[in-house]
Amino acid sequence: MRKFILTFMAGLSLAAAAEVSAKKAKEYIETPASDSRIEYTGRTLTNGSDVSYDWSGVYFRVRFNGPYLAVKCSDSKNSWFNLWVDKEMTPQADRKFIVAAKDTLIVLAEGLGKGEHEVILQKRTEGEQGCFTVHSFLSEGEILQAAGRKERHIEFIGDSYTCGYGTESGHRDDPFLAETENCNLTYAAITARYFGADFNLVSHSGQGIARNYDNAGPGYNMPHRYKQLFNTAKEPLWEPSMGAYTPDVVVIYLGTNDFSTGQQPAEASFRSNYISLLQSIKANYGEETPVLCMGSNANPYLYDYIRSAVTVSGLKNVAYMTVSDFAHDYEGDMGASWHPNYKGHIKVASCMIPYIATLTGWEMEEKPYK
Repeated sequence: MRKFILTFMAGLSLAAAAEVSAKKAKEYIETPASDSRIEYTGRTLTNGSDVSYDWSGVYFRVRFNGPYLAVKCSDSKNSWFNLWVDKEMTPQADRKFIVAAKDTLIVLAEGLGKGEHEVILQKRTEGEQGCFTVHSFLSEGEILQAAGRKERHIEFIGDSYTCGYGTESGHRDDPFLAETENCNLTYAAITARYFGADFNLVSHSGQGIARNYDNAGPGYNMPHRYKQLFNTAKEPLWEPSMGAYTPDVVVIYLGTNDFSTGQQPAEASFRSNYISLLQSIKANYGEETPVLCMGSNANPYLYDYIRSAVTVSGLKNVAYMTVSDFAHDYEGDMGASWHPNYKGHIKVASCMIPYIATLTGWEMEEKPYK
């Protein structure tokens, strides 16, 4: 560990301002971002002492002694974050903020009582909004070993719904704003909280299985992007050995963009790409890892496309389901650009949770979805 010295001067009075009669120095411990005691969940790259990532929902946990913790960090654009201090990731974060510069110092916690504390920081916006790099942490007390991962883990693969596009927006006619994109209010985060699970997102707005929104980026769809370490870079590729977790179940929620702008992909192309994505998942986590393939209400044919792909794939432990037009309404449940808000995502999660319980054997408890 290195030492970071913050020194400031204190004067006695205006009359004696020219003579400094007191001097106070405070010493902070600087811990590199790559320290093994810090726990990251999601796809990250360690480069020397730095840790970088751009996928939605990546979060880290830091346990430490003392009243103060800050992070030295950089962002390539303008990423937004959720912060919790001494609590789990509830729907309402203690604080949200933006990082929009290089070599920035962000105070995560200060004025805390003596003893052990924990901070959780989650990237709430997707890769197009910026790539985040953690350089180091500054603390008054020692950094402690993270408490460890939860017994359960879910991976979600999706598009703007999974990214949290417009979840904090007030109306369906609102335009997209990065400030109102919050993956922590999506069906994915709600489902993970219900089961007390860790989770990671592999999601990008506008992506489809065989056709992206309005035919953008033809020939490069979510089955290709899923293989990447970073959301916004085709290289390097991601390998399962890079993660410290193996999901108990994987959820795919894609297909809306394939049927966007009044068009639809050829079924053979959709089926081939969907099977390719399923094969990548099974290659990463093993044949026994269950996969839930979920279709939205984008088009009545989407469910048939997914069902056909799953059937033809011949893969084990793959289930499918769909959400109908009556899963949520199109007034109070909608955020920006007709994307579900938090209320709408709760309803989507409530449809999915029974399937996950059956696939994993996890009990469904009598508690609210939040």
